[in-house]
Amino acid sequence: MVLITIEGIDGAGKSSLVRRLKHSLADLDPIFTREPGSTWIGESVRRGIAEEIDPVAEALLFAADHAAHIARVIRPGLAKNRVIISDRYVDSRYAYQSVMLKGVLPDPGTWLRQVHQHWSIAPDLTFLMVLPVGTALARITRGRPKKEHFEQTAVLEAVQQQYLALARAEPSRFVVIDAELDLAEVHHFMDQTIREAVRRNAGSSRSHP
Repeated sequence: MVLITIEGIDGAGKSSLVRRLKHSLADLDPIFTREPGSTWIGESVRRGIAEEIDPVAEALLFAADHAAHIARVIRPGLAKNRVIISDRYVDSRYAYQSVMLKGVLPDPGTWLRQVHQHWSIAPDLTFLMVLPVGTALARITRGRPKKEHFEQTAVLEAVQQQYLALARAEPSRFVVIDAELDLAEVHHFMDQTIREAVRRNAGSSRSHP
């Protein structure tokens, strides 16, 4: 029926919002999922991140997880007319891996889109959570002795700029949200926007490939 994704740099509050949406949208019986992690390949992705493997290998692991996610969760769910809400999806690839592959490949963005061409499924609606990188880093590193390799100010600044470029390119799909706003306010807005998207898609003839 409808595929909705929630994006943004780590620390933007996506997980907290998903927990609230699971309760408030229960009447819609949505499928909540995530990338990476919804398939066994996701565990390999997380291991690769922890070990700081070659960035091309890392990007291809993410793509493999995305393909398995589509095959096992997204397509079956849409075929059953379910509402699907994913914490991260293909836009995370374009934002994060474009930055991680800079200097490794001549045009990371084009390469990543070619890798995903013809088989990935575009979301109907994407919420992009935006906040200052310093705030995000303070949230995600609090109480943790070690940062992940991408949890660096310069990296996350570049990733957030990639996200914003994606939003500018597809303003009809993206809804940009100030992640520093009160969590309850953001949750209410997302809840209502999702319900409207579901009503709109229920009355349309759009079908996913």
